[in-house]
Amino acid sequence: MADGHARVADAGTVRARFRAGDERPTAGLAPGYAQANLVAVPADWAYEMLLFCQRNPKPCPVLDVTDAGSWSTTLAPGADLRTDLPRYRVWERGELVAEPGDARPYWRADLVTLLLGCSFTFEWALTRAGVPMRHTEQGRNVPMYTTDRVCRPAGRLRGPLVVSMRPVPPDRLSDAVRETSLMPAVHGSPVHLGDPGVLGIADLARPDFGDPVRAEPGDIPAFWACGVTPQAALRAAAPPFALTHAPGHMFVTDVPDDRYRVL
Repeated sequence: MADGHARVADAGTVRARFRAGDERPTAGLAPGYAQANLVAVPADWAYEMLLFCQRNPKPCPVLDVTDAGSWSTTLAPGADLRTDLPRYRVWERGELVAEPGDARPYWRADLVTLLLGCSFTFEWALTRAGVPMRHTEQGRNVPMYTTDRVCRPAGRLRGPLVVSMRPVPPDRLSDAVRETSLMPAVHGSPVHLGDPGVLGIADLARPDFGDPVRAEPGDIPAFWACGVTPQAALRAAAPPFALTHAPGHMFVTDVPDDRYRVL
């Protein structure tokens, strides 16, 4: 495993490293702890964002919602949502204007933050079941793609479904489906297996987010709904301001991943 994806056992240690300026994708970090997508919008957009998530629970499973202006969460008491992610994205009227490692200069008193389930959480269950994680083996961020599937709109928010992809050996597909189906709070089962063209994806070697990943002979691409989906909606709706995580650079919580397992 590449150094950029070295496993660190303690979630608090991982967050402290990010707070100190370390920047890296979080796949393969803090085994046993859930990870979360972050999207923060002004209070006058918060209801529509929450409604968008409620109407599209597969890509946008809500784990926590903060009060306006708050940078704390019950998912990791004492953590700071402004500093404890490795990289953020700053949006102005639908345009990406910055990708800082520290969001404090951009924070606003009216921001309501939603933390959404992340598929990195179920990767440990997949690994235990013998499903290889090609992106962590190769020291890369997971590849993510914008599909031609349209999410159910909510007020001013609308946009396409974004998916993450993991190549899976055929004899492990049933394990991958079973294990992720048991964790609906972190995207659950795949939305598609096989031909990427069914989702409107033209070339797996050219992801919209993350890194291309080399599949092994016989691997079948498996696609899961992705928490980058709200960023596609923000781009389309163009609110005056929003703050999100950078794709693959998640908030590592103190919640054991098994807490989101239904059995």
